[in-house]
Amino acid sequence: MSRTPNYLAGYPPSLLAQVQPLIDDGSLGERLARRYPEAHTVRSDGALYEHVQALKARHMRSSPPLAKVAYDSALQRIHQALGTHTTAARVQGGQLKAKREIRVAAVFKEAPAAFLQMIVVHELAHLKERAHDKAFYALCCHMAPDYHQLEFDFRLWMTLRERPASAALSGQASGPLSP
Repeated sequence: MSRTPNYLAGYPPSLLAQVQPLIDDGSLGERLARRYPEAHTVRSDGALYEHVQALKARHMRSSPPLAKVAYDSALQRIHQALGTHTTAARVQGGQLKAKREIRVAAVFKEAPAAFLQMIVVHELAHLKERAHDKAFYALCCHMAPDYHQLEFDFRLWMTLRERPASAALSGQASGPLSP
């Protein structure tokens, strides 16, 4: 069995044993493409902001407002993260104001619509729950009932994207979701 990609670290060996042959024989990209054929049109920061605001209005009306939502091309390389949420406190007059921002890795511009939804749900959940605990994942599943499957499938998709070019050239990576 080849080296387990970092995106799949932490999953049980029995699950990885089922996935590894699909990675090795190149059929995983095709399977993911069939499962997630829908692309999205959320390509700009403005469109991303509107997309996030709509989801927030539907599921988290009482959460704090967002000052900014943007794609970030350096996020994945610098922070080893696919999305971030930040709060910047500023004093305005005699009051302390907090501005909240969500940044999403630029890789999601090309990801299937379901994966963009997954990362947006994840970052919105952090507005109410800071830690990745039971309450956090319950909120994620409230907004996206198939959240855990989406996260796993996204990790598989990223594993295929990060494969060495030699694997792609040898025909082991195939399908529209492959690099």
